[in-house]
Amino acid sequence: MGRTVEILTGKAELCRSIMGALPDWFSEPDVIEASALAIEDLPVFGYIEADVVTALIALKPHLPGAVEIALIATRLEYHGRGAGRHLVDAAERFAHDSGARLLTVKTLAPRGLHEPQFEATRRFYDRTGFVRPEVFPKLWHEDYPCLFMVKPLTETQPGRTAL
Repeated sequence: MGRTVEILTGKAELCRSIMGALPDWFSEPDVIEASALAIEDLPVFGYIEADVVTALIALKPHLPGAVEIALIATRLEYHGRGAGRHLVDAAERFAHDSGARLLTVKTLAPRGLHEPQFEATRRFYDRTGFVRPEVFPKLWHEDYPCLFMVKPLTETQPGRTAL
């Protein structure tokens, strides 16, 4: 079993390492580099198994009401083993501790193509309690419609099983 920790240094390099190994999700080097630079100043948590950071999540506070999952990525060989769920739990705790009432995320909306990796991503968010209130067809680019998802947070603090 792994553990969730806050990542304080080496965020950009960790981001490049994980995103760069996921070409089905992150195929454009410019996007990977922009993401790596963007998370340097954000709270980042990692899930560690056997001394390997298997996944990371970067959070962007939009206080007082919301915290956005700016990035979440899991090394392919660790998909389906619970790291993402533990990181969403950490995001919920962070949001709760920050006084936020919502956890949000943006992901690629369905676009009529055979893209099982993005369908799996959307199912992951569905399973972790997010709802799909709106699609922004041109927020990123007309070829990449944005699905905005939101998870209302409860008044009680989530369990502390991952930290």
